[in-house]
Amino acid sequence: MFDEFGINAGFVEDLHARYQQSPQSVDEKWRRFFESREGGGSGKLELSYPPSPSSNGVNGNGVYPAPAVARNGNGAAAYAQAPHGNGAAAYAQLAEPLLGGVARDERLLAAAALQGRVYQLVNAYRVRGHLFAKIDPLGTPPDAAPELDLANFGLTEADYDATFPTVGVAGLPERATLRQIIAHLSETYCSSIGVEFTHIEEPDAREWLQNAMESTRNRIALDRNESIRVLTRLTDAEIFEQFVHKNFVGAKRFSAEGAESMIAMLDLLVDYAAGHGIEEMVIGMAHRGRLNVLANIMDKNVREIFAAFRDNNPERNLGRGDVKYHLGASTDRVTSTGRKIHLSLAFNPSHLEFVNPVVEGRVRAKQERGKRQGVIPLLIHGDAAFMGQGVVPETLNMAGLEGYSTGGTIHLVVNNQIGFTTVPSDSRSTRYCTDITRMLKVPVFHVNGEDPEAVIQVTRLAIEFRQRFHKDVVIDMLCYRKYGHNEGDEPRFTQPTMYQLIDRKPTVREVYVNQLVGSGQTTQAQADQIKADRQAALALALEETKQGDWLRAPSAMEGVWTPYYGGPDARVEEADTSVPREKLIELATRLSELPHGFNANPKVKAIIDQRREKVAANQPFDWGTGEALAFASLVSENTRIRITGQDARRGTFSHRHATLFDNKTGARYTALDNFGTGKFDVYDSPLSEQGVLGFEYGYSLDTPDGLVIWEAQFGDFLNGAQVIVDQFIVSAEDKWLRLSGLTLLLPHGYEGGGPEHSSARIERFLQLSASDNIQVCNLTTPAQLFHALRRQVLRPWRKPLVIFTPKSLLRHKEAVSTTDDLANGSFQRVIADKDTNPADVKRVLLCTGKVYYDLYDARKKLGRKDVAIVRLEQLYPINEELAKTLAVYADGTKLVWVQEEPKNMGPWYFMHSNLQNYIGDRLPLSVVARPAAASPATGSHSSHEFEQHRLVDEALGKD
Repeated sequence: MFDEFGINAGFVEDLHARYQQSPQSVDEKWRRFFESREGGGSGKLELSYPPSPSSNGVNGNGVYPAPAVARNGNGAAAYAQAPHGNGAAAYAQLAEPLLGGVARDERLLAAAALQGRVYQLVNAYRVRGHLFAKIDPLGTPPDAAPELDLANFGLTEADYDATFPTVGVAGLPERATLRQIIAHLSETYCSSIGVEFTHIEEPDAREWLQNAMESTRNRIALDRNESIRVLTRLTDAEIFEQFVHKNFVGAKRFSAEGAESMIAMLDLLVDYAAGHGIEEMVIGMAHRGRLNVLANIMDKNVREIFAAFRDNNPERNLGRGDVKYHLGASTDRVTSTGRKIHLSLAFNPSHLEFVNPVVEGRVRAKQERGKRQGVIPLLIHGDAAFMGQGVVPETLNMAGLEGYSTGGTIHLVVNNQIGFTTVPSDSRSTRYCTDITRMLKVPVFHVNGEDPEAVIQVTRLAIEFRQRFHKDVVIDMLCYRKYGHNEGDEPRFTQPTMYQLIDRKPTVREVYVNQLVGSGQTTQAQADQIKADRQAALALALEETKQGDWLRAPSAMEGVWTPYYGGPDARVEEADTSVPREKLIELATRLSELPHGFNANPKVKAIIDQRREKVAANQPFDWGTGEALAFASLVSENTRIRITGQDARRGTFSHRHATLFDNKTGARYTALDNFGTGKFDVYDSPLSEQGVLGFEYGYSLDTPDGLVIWEAQFGDFLNGAQVIVDQFIVSAEDKWLRLSGLTLLLPHGYEGGGPEHSSARIERFLQLSASDNIQVCNLTTPAQLFHALRRQVLRPWRKPLVIFTPKSLLRHKEAVSTTDDLANGSFQRVIADKDTNPADVKRVLLCTGKVYYDLYDARKKLGRKDVAIVRLEQLYPINEELAKTLAVYADGTKLVWVQEEPKNMGPWYFMHSNLQNYIGDRLPLSVVARPAAASPATGSHSSHEFEQHRLVDEALGKD
């Protein structure tokens, strides 16, 4: 109400309340001010201040100092000893003898200014206290914080025992001495926990967290049972690592030693999460500490882990499987209160943070499936990778986006204070490895990993904050790495002084045992017994491992995956992908209907009306129509479709128009939202490839019954997501027995667009093709797209589908289909030439994609009847259909593979290596392609045209 008075607003509100009760109780100047304010006037108040010691009237903290006449030998303490009264008025009453002839109003404002200086000190602890917290287990405690020195706030040590109101400081009585206030704030913000939270933009979230921390001094009160539980988990973590180190000497395990508090934290995080309504937690983490998490959090049988270390069956995993510290697991845990929570630890390669978007996608899919209302992502990071890998900010950026939000992620950074051999000063330009999260304006807890109870406190706050405000929370647990990057690495070569400190340190467990013994919560004998029990259990497990076969394949194909399978292509039958003509006409009609009053763009309206008319008349229609009918038919059959990409709603080349925009209001309308009981979600994605593709891959892992599509703006933009392709999409079945039906739409074709917008790098996908792991298609008609998309859902075979989609063919007069093609046709892996007589053919051109139309047009112009053109629509897997198609041509007929790409790119090398396996050597094979090149295409349009004409002429055998 009186914001113009700044920090003195509370004092003025107090005066106003007195004025409302009795106008005569306040000074005449204030009466005139309040009368003017209540009468609608400006309410101007003229008061004079004594000269300030500061040249600009304020001190370094932006607070007006007390009037000079008040600065006698007692300083601020003279104001603070008011025995009774409320707020600034009480101070002014006490200060009467000191201020002499200074106006009473000025005395009141001066007292309020003093109170404001104390508030500035309080605020400084909240804002800057984290800089002086004791959070580094390897560092010396920080010196007294110069920024928090009393002199900076116009206070002195003489004021320590002065009392002040504590309005807004939770956990203190209504009045407290300055000494008590500072002790309270120091323990809250400068002990084992440092918190960055004042940048949170939502006042309710910021104030809730502030009160939650200050009311407890940022410490958790554990009872004896809880303390023993923490001790037990620290023991589990420590003894597991020591046992493996002793019994599997030299084996890599990426030890959690130095970060054992992580296990105690995760144990209680699961309990806290379940207590707040969470039914499932999906966890992503790199390899540091992963085996410990598998054993002590995911309840994986340690006998299986020991069997993986022994690894005594070399024939079992020839060409497949993964190292033990990349494997995932799932389990149902029952908490201490009897609640059940499902835990899933995602499989992850050595590419550290790239699992992040995969986890987020999985969580989003689970949330939308609706079987578990409370699903939460937990991402465990390393300090160097969290700041260093670009997929991290790409994933963070998705946290608040409509198509990607998961309601908040718990981030735990296991901060070893080193990355391989690189120290923080060489690996980041910021103070904290978590500074990348400032973009989200979320709380960041920096906590000493050697103080388990502090770690538990931030864990409790993190889960409560996430559940209340549905935002990310970051925990930066500073610890250390007892060994090198792996157990065979010698860290003392590069960090000798760091490891001198580490070598002298007791373990985290030993520190906590001493704490509990000192407080009487346990005895040394009890702690030793817990340790002995754990050692005995592991020893027994190792002996049992030696006596049996405990090496297990990862569990797979359970839950929603039960009806689906992978394996060889030959195992699966083709599905009936046709849709009755009447149904297609109905779908096209509904796609063209708009809500009453919706003002569609006239050009777009004409496009969707034309689609309806052509489908109804069985006239040739374009690519966008075939795609729209595929989507509409699937949604009407209760299929969930999700498609994302940087221009997914419109389509990069304006062919899709899945969402229309009102010309007057900008409101969106997606017709496919209203089809049947299925679901159609289309989102324009952020300008990200690896983050978004990782998310969609994760989404597909928990949506086997849906069609999940990622569309690149241009096919070669996939370059920015190659890790997701290599380490997850194409290899997950071989490594982890994990299937995915993810579909990639990658615009591809040589049309003079230059090196960056011509090739989607078909060769890379074919190089990665083996064991029927993916499907690679380069289609030439709308009907082929229609049937391919429907086949991807209707067959129970789940493999990633890569479709190289066209650009110019979207509107090519020959690249069309009819309603009958959809109603009576099916997907064709190979399309034979129907325009030539096989007996007359002397040359067979085998090609794929857009180049077919260039060859077809040239052949037509030349009237060549001796050249057949066969389209290979599915490049992988290839089956006997190709051999059957070519069987009609006589032995010795020239077979020419034709491609637009340079010879060292495109499908040629793959075809040259594999075609003989399918067709033998009866048709002599050669190639026509652009000359081998380092760059995919020329940047000159005229050069492109010249090259294309030459390529077509050579393919047709024209001199």
